[in-house]
Amino acid sequence: MPKKIVLLGSTGSIGCSTLKVAQDLPEELQIIALAAHSNIEKLSEQVHDTNVKHVALYDASRADALRALLPSDVTLYLGESGLIELASLAEADTVLVAIVGTAGLHPALAAIRAGKDLAVASKEILVMAGEIVTREAMEAGVQLLPVDSEHNAIFQCLDGHRGDTAEISRLILTASGGPFRNTPAEDLPHVTLAQALKHPTWEMGRKITIDSASLFNKGLEMIEARWLFGIGMDRIDVIIHPQSIIHSMVEFIDGSVLAQMSHTDMCFPIQYALTWPKRLRGGLKPLRFEELAKLEFIAPRETDFPALRLAREAGTRGGTLPAVFNAANEIAVDAFIAGRIPFPGIWHLVEKTMQSHEVQHASELEPILAADQWARAFATASLPT
Repeated sequence: MPKKIVLLGSTGSIGCSTLKVAQDLPEELQIIALAAHSNIEKLSEQVHDTNVKHVALYDASRADALRALLPSDVTLYLGESGLIELASLAEADTVLVAIVGTAGLHPALAAIRAGKDLAVASKEILVMAGEIVTREAMEAGVQLLPVDSEHNAIFQCLDGHRGDTAEISRLILTASGGPFRNTPAEDLPHVTLAQALKHPTWEMGRKITIDSASLFNKGLEMIEARWLFGIGMDRIDVIIHPQSIIHSMVEFIDGSVLAQMSHTDMCFPIQYALTWPKRLRGGLKPLRFEELAKLEFIAPRETDFPALRLAREAGTRGGTLPAVFNAANEIAVDAFIAGRIPFPGIWHLVEKTMQSHEVQHASELEPILAADQWARAFATASLPT
């Protein structure tokens, strides 16, 4: 009997890779529901390819246009409530949330409360509400399955050691360094949007590509790792690894280091998350070590790229500050894309917003969502006119 998967965010890069993984393993994985924000053309194509009977569209204004493209026996759900209904489907085993932004938070919690394992590809879920999500998952007895390549690598390295953090010296997240890893600090104010979007390793969306260039992506991942693995921020480090073959490492107290290696293909972590605890052959290409020229490791330039320092502060102080860190960065990246601030202005705007925030406890959703809205408003008001 195949594992039944609900896929929220099916038209993005993670969603499309997930569908490929499921197609390669039809006896193991069955996609039973799809959800997207507004791309009705791609969504309808996916519905016809997978023959799912449950579909959700976040942008309700396009509902009539989507209905015209769907088979008559497909049930269409709309808005955030529609995502929550899909996440709670009785027949589902696992819900994979790959929705960009805060829209995935309520569906993720709904999946946990419905007793579904949660595959996490949306950073906001754990950055904003890591305390709540991990607490509720533990209480519900469901598994949190990381889909990000870095966290999935650590998840694999910790197999057999999960829950015993006393044996762990530190988690080491690898980063490609982005297109500006060798750019002198004095040149960073002059880099262009086109340059920031030229990632040397991965093919990703605009937001995450710019976050990779600024190292904010790695900062967000540090906060995620803190909650996924129950490790203090002081035991989470970042190393630049330009080849992106080692996806992350775990250093144990005896000095041993375990690393997870594979080609730069998101199908690897997606397949492991969805088929865990089994390993299956699927359609993935193995490494050929004789074809690897070299593996490099370089300390990040934290003074020139302060996102890691800001993330460590947000994750250490906790409460509502990680939500502010995340929200301010989203506003700053949009402003950089629009040409309103230079590249280093992303860090400056986030730091200004964090410094102006009065941190609140975050054991419930209300203060987190309020902090998110406050940070967006403050950061927007702080932009140059």
